[in-house]
Parts: sequence; structure tokens; C-alpha cells
Amino acid sequence: MEIERINDDTVKFYISYIDIEERGFDREEIWYSRERSEELFWEMMDEVHQEEEFMIEGPLWIQVQALEKGLEVLVTRAQLSKDGQKLELPISDEKLKNLPVDEKIESLLDQHFQGKQLDSNILQFEDGILEFITEFEDFDDLIALSNRCGLDELVSKLFAYGNKYYLCIEFSEEEIDEEEIDNILSLLLEYSEESPITVHMLEEYGKVVMESDVFETVNKYFA
Repeated sequence: MEIERINDDTVKFYISYIDIEERGFDREEIWYSRERSEELFWEMMDEVHQEEEFMIEGPLWIQVQALEKGLEVLVTRAQLSKDGQKLELPISDEKLKNLPVDEKIESLLDQHFQGKQLDSNILQFEDGILEFITEFEDFDDLIALSNRCGLDELVSKLFAYGNKYYLCIEFSEEEIDEEEIDNILSLLLEYSEESPITVHMLEEYGKVVMESDVFETVNKYFA
């Protein structure tokens, strides 16, 4: 694994798929198994910690790019502002944009080195849009969710992959505030689970079941 220290709060590393397999992980399972992907991540971070003395403290931003022969991962420690509330990245937005990563995912991992608790309640928008993907074990759960009020106006798309259904929701930063997003996500997670699979993976390997207006369509045909 190749490790590059960007600054005091940011480290970038590259791991090949061959290296991943030699560590006992299947190339496909790191995308589709949250437990295995988290296990691989912490194994890599342990190596980073030993070589670069990079301590895990507070919330993290983790950015991943899938390359032809491996994964490139950028890990940045966020900082709290003086009032202890606002989260700030210690690397400039402009420099962040220039780094060769194209997919932003939140750290949803629990405590590790120092026993520090990572913050999983950070909403990140990409070009003003926040994508959230949730998975359903049973289509009946989606039908039950669709009966709840206030969801018809959401930008939504439904995929099928394997034996599960994946619902992709888009939120516009300009049209909806974070409190409302939190309320909607809480409702979604009453009937489903957050998925580690990205929309790019679903578009490549999954099947589109409903292109748009998922809740309205489900209510129309299955209510």
C-alpha cells in the first residue's frame, strides 16, 4: 500500500486490488458488504497510523476513487470551530477539488484508535446535491413507506440488485434545509437500511425499476 501525507490532517493512500485480495478480502465484497469494507478500511488506517502516526480524532471525511487496478482513498480530519459547533475542513475547498478523487462518502464508522467517537451526522453536498441510498429487503416495506405523507415530491429512483431494492433520493441544498433532510432520512430508515452501495455501482450493475417518482408510482399501482 502506498501512503502519502498531504498535511497534518490529511493523508492519501493507494491500495491495489491484488493487495486487497492478499489481505483476505474479495474485490466485490468491499463494495457490497459494509462490515467487510469497514474492516478493510480500519486495517488500512492501522497501517497508516503506524507509518505516518496519523491519529484518528473526531469526525472524518473519507473520499474514495475506484481506479482500474485499485482504490485511492483520501482521509481528512475535520475540525470544530471555536464555538464547538461548525465543522470545518483543514484543507481548502480549492485544493480539495484538485485532488484526484471523485466520490464523497461519509464516515459511518464507530470508535477506533484513541477510543474517539466519529461523527456520522455530517451532511455533505456535491455540487449542491446530496444523494442518499437506502436498501429494502422486501418490496412490501417500500409499499408501507410510500403510504407515509410528504414523500411524493422527493427526487427518487428505484433499482433492483441481487435480492434487494435500492432507493436513491436526491436533496437540493437550495430547496431543503438540513433539519428537514434529517426528518426524511429518519423516516426512510424506519423501513429500510442505509446502503454502502453508490449510485454509480447501481447504474452499472443493477436494474432500473422506476426511473423517477418512486413513491407516487408505488402508491398508484400497489396501494
